[in-house]
Amino acid sequence: MACVNMLLDKCHCASRYGRNAILYNILSQQAVVKPHSQFSHHSCTCQIKRTVCLKTPHITCPTVIEVLVKTVSFMQNLPSFHHLPKEDQLLLLGSCWAPLFLLGLAQEGVNFEVVEIPVQSLLKRLLLNGKELPGVVGAESTQPSIADVQRIKLCLNKFWDLDLTPKEFAYLKGAVLFSADLPGLQATLYVQSLQREAQRVLHEVLVPLQPKDTSRLAPILLTVSALRTISAGVVTELFFRPVIGSTEINQLLIQMFYTKQ
Repeated sequence: MACVNMLLDKCHCASRYGRNAILYNILSQQAVVKPHSQFSHHSCTCQIKRTVCLKTPHITCPTVIEVLVKTVSFMQNLPSFHHLPKEDQLLLLGSCWAPLFLLGLAQEGVNFEVVEIPVQSLLKRLLLNGKELPGVVGAESTQPSIADVQRIKLCLNKFWDLDLTPKEFAYLKGAVLFSADLPGLQATLYVQSLQREAQRVLHEVLVPLQPKDTSRLAPILLTVSALRTISAGVVTELFFRPVIGSTEINQLLIQMFYTKQ
């Protein structure tokens, strides 16, 4: 993560706004960094305008594609998911794949580095009136920023600190997938029951492993909530755009899910 540190070190906003900036305090209080990670806690408002891309996509992309395949396979192997109307399957697939994928990154211990996109490239996009440059697709608002990457890494580091077992990850993914509060669901009550069941079993799995600490479920669910704040657009642009080009990620997910059945 040295490259991210160098990007953050360039910024002098902290000296102008002070260490009491809201974003700095929130990120600093929540950050739990593993020994193998040197990701900086420093954050500032100018990060929103500083976009980044993968430093070594030729190394990272094959790994994240494997994680995406495992994410889709997880959904394919759930009989309860196939009992849902197809419309609900598509809705859950399109809405929940990103946090499930990020959980997969945490489970597989995937690390990655980013580099800042030169300002000149962004200016070219503006001069072209929004026309896409080779290898650059998507709206400006979804282009990953340093702040986006920091949120992702903070969540990953938190899960690595929690040291979840494969069984815990499985039930946690079930609780994430069956989101009963998702607008447009037809089988809302059924999805709600599946979500409650996944959360119940997850709690039962956690308690025997940590008999002296029955509150472990709370930080896990809080970290999942933080994952949900990371947009699917950011995840797509950062991890998959170098591979899928102009293909819509939802089209790819649908093809992956229904082709193998």
